[in-house]
Amino acid sequence: MYKYILETAGNINWMALFALLTFVTIFTLSAYLVFRKDKEELNRLSSLPLADDDPIIVKSN
Repeated sequence: MYKYILETAGNINWMALFALLTFVTIFTLSAYLVFRKDKEELNRLSSLPLADDDPIIVKSN
């Protein structure tokens, strides 16, 4: 089995390998940045859509 894998190693699709490595790199970086972020900041950002701190001002003509 290993002999077959080594024989076909020359047929690697380098574009697919580059895309896979790019995806893994970006995913790992984004996961690292999310887990590094401050918990208080994440809680503030998660409550923004529900917060009524800034009222919407509607101007009528």
